[in-house]
Amino acid sequence: MSADTAVLVLALILGLCFGSFLNVVIFRLPLRQSLTSPPSRCMSCGYALRWRDNVPILSWALLGGKCRNCRAPISMQYPIVELVTGVLFVLVVWLTPPGPLVLSRLIFVCILIVLFGIDLEHQILPNTITLPGIAIGFIFSFITPPGWQSSLIGIVLGAGVLYGIAAAYYLWRREEGLGMGDVKMLAMIGAFLGWKAVLVTLVLSSFSGALLGVTLIAAERGGMRLALPFGTFLALGALAAMFAGDPLIAWYSQFF
Repeated sequence: MSADTAVLVLALILGLCFGSFLNVVIFRLPLRQSLTSPPSRCMSCGYALRWRDNVPILSWALLGGKCRNCRAPISMQYPIVELVTGVLFVLVVWLTPPGPLVLSRLIFVCILIVLFGIDLEHQILPNTITLPGIAIGFIFSFITPPGWQSSLIGIVLGAGVLYGIAAAYYLWRREEGLGMGDVKMLAMIGAFLGWKAVLVTLVLSSFSGALLGVTLIAAERGGMRLALPFGTFLALGALAAMFAGDPLIAWYSQFF
């Protein structure tokens, strides 16, 4: 096994392990429960999971997706989050030049996964994730791309654009159409990726959100007032901007 392959395998293993912890954060944080106590348990019978029940993906597969004790179903969210985290860790390590930027992007990936999962389930984006995320992204920008100036502009632009849209919608409809969590999340994305990535993220997330909304309306699963968790689309757009933002900007620029 070559050194490069070994590094990618290590990244996968670390990603799977971190994904297991991210599952805990996604489940417990919205409920304001401790992330460390009590240890992981079956939600149906209270069975305390042993180490062999907590091996990422493998334990779920060997148990057939059921609790060892009571055989209650275990959500597929757990292996999916573990696998997605593992794959994204591999992509970050593979595509990012060695150095502090790798750590920055691994942290960013973990934050996005947590926000995606919580917003999808609860339609909230906790301040305990987004606000520290803004600070962490900006601190990293002093030693990694995009640089502190682009990061600072990204924070202001990310928050300003969505806040402006939310304010305009409220003035028009006299009701909230966009939560402040989305505003803070896009500011955080700007802190990590810079202002250009904010624009890419906003375009991709808006397009994908609108496409899904129209699809659901056409399938008669929602009306014009259908509420979509926009944070999930921001997370997907930010991942696309992180991995392919520069080529997308270059492709778009050739038309001008």
